[in-house]
Amino acid sequence: MSTLILSLETSSPVCSVALHRLDTGKLVGQSELRLEKSHSSHLSVLINQLLENTLHTLQDVAAVAVSDGPGSYTGLRIGAAAAKGLCYALDIPLVAISTLQSLAYQVAAVTARPEQFLYCPMLDARRMEVYAGVYRAEGTEILAPASLLLDEHTLAEQLAGHSLLFFGSGAAKFQPLVAEKAQAGFLPGIEPSAVAVGALALRAYEQQQFKDVAYYEPFYLKDVYTTTPKNKA
Repeated sequence: MSTLILSLETSSPVCSVALHRLDTGKLVGQSELRLEKSHSSHLSVLINQLLENTLHTLQDVAAVAVSDGPGSYTGLRIGAAAAKGLCYALDIPLVAISTLQSLAYQVAAVTARPEQFLYCPMLDARRMEVYAGVYRAEGTEILAPASLLLDEHTLAEQLAGHSLLFFGSGAAKFQPLVAEKAQAGFLPGIEPSAVAVGALALRAYEQQQFKDVAYYEPFYLKDVYTTTPKNKA
């Protein structure tokens, strides 16, 4: 009987996979590789090694969960392709979890008195731009994932009435702009993890919130940037 959810997180430079038990929600194992541009060549290796190290096989996997974005266009595409391929081959459902929501969950789960804060994951985009959302500790969405151009007025409404925790690869760009605001706290070193994706995927699986494997595409939030070569004279 298939008893596991396999989760993939490829939205950032960290390539991360995790296994959770469906019946207990217990984390069975996780594996991460912090190597730039390694997802395409190492994701399948990480999956196979994790299964082998935990004494499981793909036949034990009941569903695959994938980080839905926003994030790295290439990373999300690689994760989605791997997840869809596994779901096709094993004839199992696909679960997609918001990258920003999973980051917020990840931080709230280890925060003392988490209900006292709002959580704002920020992922670096271009220049002074970030992908961000705002969440309560229990997961309620206050601000839907959006592309924000950072200045001293960004998220002024949310900061006016709440204590916000900022984290993720884009948060450092925002910190100098709100340095005088006591209600803004910054947490360094927070990166997306398949463990958080898997924890949220357990809830989605129970509620049968599955994606259509044939038509699923990650939530890129914005079109990938492209450049047009200049015409030579």
